[in-house]
Amino acid sequence: MPTELEEADWYAPRGFPSKSIFRLLTIAIAAENLVGYSSAQPSLFKRNQLEPVKDLKMLIRDYTPIAKNVLTMLINISDDAEVVKSLTGDDQFLESLLRRVTDANHKNADEHCMLLANMAKSDSITKLLTMKREIPKPLSTSPIAIDQLLDCFVKGADGSYNKHGANYDYLSYLFADLAKHEKGRQHFLSPRKEDEGIVPLTKLVVFTEHPATIRRRGVANTIKNSCFDVSAHARLLADQSEEGGIGLLGYLLLPLMGNEEYSDEDTEGMLDECQLLSPDKEREKQADIICTHLDTLLLLTTTKEGRERMRAVKVYPIIRELHSHHENQDVKDAVDRLVQVLMRDEEGEGQQQDGQPKVQELPEDEDDQIVEVV
Repeated sequence: MPTELEEADWYAPRGFPSKSIFRLLTIAIAAENLVGYSSAQPSLFKRNQLEPVKDLKMLIRDYTPIAKNVLTMLINISDDAEVVKSLTGDDQFLESLLRRVTDANHKNADEHCMLLANMAKSDSITKLLTMKREIPKPLSTSPIAIDQLLDCFVKGADGSYNKHGANYDYLSYLFADLAKHEKGRQHFLSPRKEDEGIVPLTKLVVFTEHPATIRRRGVANTIKNSCFDVSAHARLLADQSEEGGIGLLGYLLLPLMGNEEYSDEDTEGMLDECQLLSPDKEREKQADIICTHLDTLLLLTTTKEGRERMRAVKVYPIIRELHSHHENQDVKDAVDRLVQVLMRDEEGEGQQQDGQPKVQELPEDEDDQIVEVV
């Protein structure tokens, strides 16, 4: 026997004009009442070959209060592979999301970012790397969707781009998932001719100490995933003063540091930005983000040049202090793994048979970074 939800009609009775107050009230009440089902019984939205999902994709364009509830439902049910496939496979729907995210006047921009972040669990979201659309001036100078989203993320960091204070933090989770793909890594690590030759990753690394935890976490994972491209390690480790250098190390090490004092021997050779820190300098508070940065540093030891660079800039004293001041066991274990690599003798170390160093991707729970609105 069908449940009350399964019998629910999204639309007002036939004969009402599409813009009538009766239609709006009917849909608004239905949408508000159905939000709870999206987290408690998400499978109900898959009936009749995802018919409710198709309706939600239409209603997302509706009156703002209705659209907000519809977005909440889509966010909550988008941890399902079939639902995500339906969303990412619809280019018209994807364009509607992009249009609203990049619109400085849109009220629900952050909710759209949350939905995009969940949709990134589908491999087909990589179409954003090549998808061309109208340039939303003055936000961006690029016709490529991912470049426009990066500009939203950067220019919206302080809530000043969007008239309603959207911060676009959840886009960082989208970037992190895109960087799991080779094409995504290539995009983040390649100079963009549409953006005066700027390397996209350099726009993101500056946020490793941003006040927003979501932004820091997403950026940390984007950096880590980008570092699986071993061919880019030399540029990542090089100072920004060097041609093509990204200067990544400082952005990884500063979140690991507190207000500890180091001996002259320890500080000799340290990066300038890691010396003479203020007495109120605080270490990253989230253990998982610290572990992500430590995993990234470990990835950067894949090459001999990477290991030598880290020894030269005194990474060891920094992670030694981290180990002594942090109680989280995962952090301590991650430090131990990195120390073992940095402190061992180079003599006798071998390379892969093809002469190229390789890295193995660290396991990650598929459900990590799935957003749900309760």
